[in-house]
Amino acid sequence: MRTSISVNERTADVDVEPRRLLADVLREEFGMISVHAACEQGACGSCTVLLDGEAVRSCLVFAVQADGHRVTTVEGLGSPPRLHPVQEALAAHHAVQCGYCTPGMVLTAIDLLRRVPAPTAAQVEEAMSGNICRCTGYVGITDAVLEAAQKGDPR
Repeated sequence: MRTSISVNERTADVDVEPRRLLADVLREEFGMISVHAACEQGACGSCTVLLDGEAVRSCLVFAVQADGHRVTTVEGLGSPPRLHPVQEALAAHHAVQCGYCTPGMVLTAIDLLRRVPAPTAAQVEEAMSGNICRCTGYVGITDAVLEAAQKGDPR
């Protein structure tokens, strides 16, 4: 099935089987290596992307469902020297270690800050609870998201 997907502001038409997952298409057709399909059940958050600005688990979305929509991966946010404010805050708080969960954490935090510009710590913890981090722990992540909220540039 011919599907038109805009990934990080680059639109491409791709042929996909109706049952093919968005995570696989993003990695294999678009080269978005930040999209990790770890649990393939939507439980870990490592495959999180923004679909029209809303955080979704790309391992639970069929690529054909993204037809005509905008997908943002962490590659589309920023890179040194101009990182996204959430990325800057995570680095400043040493809230990343191995980095496997980081793209999903960043995109989940961006979605939260777009919906709730001044979240409480409890709201951050609730929003981030669907993203599993086995290395860093969540105190630094929560502090980083709260700092990014204070800076107020959710982009």
